[in-house]
Amino acid sequence: MLMRSSDKTLLTQDLSQAAIDLRGLRVCYGEDEILPGIDLQIPLGSRFAILGPNGAGKSTLLKAMLGLVPSQAGKVRFPQAPQGSADSAKANGLVAYVPQRASVDWHFPATALDVVTMGRFGARRWYQRLSAQDKARAAAALEAVGLTAFAKHALGSLSGGQAQRVFLARAIAQDAQIFLLDEPLTGIDAPSQQIIIDQLHSLNAQGKTVVAVHHDLRTAGEIFSHGALLNRGLVASGLISDVAHPQALARAYGLPMEALVRPAA
Repeated sequence: MLMRSSDKTLLTQDLSQAAIDLRGLRVCYGEDEILPGIDLQIPLGSRFAILGPNGAGKSTLLKAMLGLVPSQAGKVRFPQAPQGSADSAKANGLVAYVPQRASVDWHFPATALDVVTMGRFGARRWYQRLSAQDKARAAAALEAVGLTAFAKHALGSLSGGQAQRVFLARAIAQDAQIFLLDEPLTGIDAPSQQIIIDQLHSLNAQGKTVVAVHHDLRTAGEIFSHGALLNRGLVASGLISDVAHPQALARAYGLPMEALVRPAA
């Protein structure tokens, strides 16, 4: 899949306004420093990849943005949120999160449609019932990922790729503006990968910001417009073509590497 012509226009626009603004973000697990104080802006309206070798701190960075892991120093701001904080962004439905498949309880007693419908709860107060419109949005989100026929199937009965699409559909149903996805394409079948990639492009075409942890350098340039390269610190950030520069890759991976990221057509 190649970037569309509209994506080329996006890359020439002024993206100085950030969807997420990180200043001096430091995260440690005990005595082990994972992120040593990162300054990073994720452009509003971008498709942003978090890249790097295993153990580089990619998932930690994503979780720290949401406050799912504590930080020892620094700030994370969501400029479009009323108070600018992750809590404010989540409370106002600005951010949707798709976790790693490994972190999901597959024995949770719910159908595919039940899980997707959960994405609408944030738009309602605790005492309010879901409306017909909420249910229609959930059904439309499930249709968008090609799983309408599996609406009544138990979550635990789905394949890995199908389950990943269900959790993406839940995020879509939330109607957020910023999507944070932790390894959405890892370990799933090719058809599910393509459906998820198509949906990431579709969300971005609607003006949404998409941020994802991604492992495959060869496909990063086809899926994402911008990125950050990590290895226990920020090695490079910016346009995906800059992040994939051989010198940056060599610093991040510790060995000479050719530019593996295929440029967009």
